Amino acid sequence: MIEDIQTAIPLGFLLSFMIGPVFFVLLETSATKGFRAGVSFDVGVIIADIVFLVIAYFSSFQLLENLSNQPGLFVFGGMILLVYGIVIFIKKASKKDNVKASTGTYLNLIIKGFLLNFINIGVLAFWLGLIVIVGPSLDNSPNRIIVFFSTVIIVYFATDLIKILLAKQLKKYLTQERIVLIKKGLGIVLIVCGIVLITKGFLPKEKFNIKEGIERISE
Repeated sequence: MIEDIQTAIPLGFLLSFMIGPVFFVLLETSATKGFRAGVSFDVGVIIADIVFLVIAYFSSFQLLENLSNQPGLFVFGGMILLVYGIVIFIKKASKKDNVKASTGTYLNLIIKGFLLNFINIGVLAFWLGLIVIVGPSLDNSPNRIIVFFSTVIIVYFATDLIKILLAKQLKKYLTQERIVLIKKGLGIVLIVCGIVLITKGFLPKEKFNIKEGIERISE
């Protein structure tokens, strides 16, 4: 068990720094709305990851293969990210963007974090591939798998808390003009991520092998 935990710790740390839409939205939310808002958003992200892990655990390698044969899922998720990015880019920032979030806003941020992570079908593919690869090394033991992935999620979340704290320090430097620039930059990032996801959906099957991609990451 100790060895499983030691192996999971660096993986959880690295996952926290995987560049994607969630990474940038988390930093933007923390910087403009504060620590609690950032944590709320991240809780939603973590819940989506846990849901994906549960789905992955009770699925099989066949689901991983079927996923790669459903390009429409990637196109759908990419379109949502693309539209969301465009809305953020063209939306004018208001003074409310730099005020303390309310209790209702925290719930909205949890939902936002969940949905933003959940629409990215590539995240499900990642967890599926990781379980397929890591499972045999854990003897496919349910207890060892739970310990391993629980450690990954905990380290992932703990690292995110550090990122949120660091991003919060930028809040006092945020003027209205800088908030506008940050949101436009975030919009561009989401647009690019959406285009990449849509492109994946149109790639030939032999050009998009999820299992091989996961194996390269784990090496």
